[in-house]
Amino acid sequence: MEMKRINAGKLRAIGYDTRDKLLRVEFDDGTAMDYSGVGNEVWRKLSTSGSAWSYYRDNIEEEYTGRKGVVRKPTTRADLENLFKAPDE
Repeated sequence: MEMKRINAGKLRAIGYDTRDKLLRVEFDDGTAMDYSGVGNEVWRKLSTSGSAWSYYRDNIEEEYTGRKGVVRKPTTRADLENLFKAPDE
């Protein structure tokens, strides 16, 4: 799922999977929520809203049941080097 970076209230990124009708919302504290059964029109309104935080609070958080998701931080070169270094290093 491609994420759209935003800076609206506590929202930092939003993404939508049209096939699965899954909305992902990432927050400034590093947490995420996944909402299933979200229609394309709700995604369109959220992603184009001038006040995405308000739209989220009024139309998604209140209307859909979410489950906690995991925000994956970008992999750095150091992460990869640590993954492949010898145990005695």
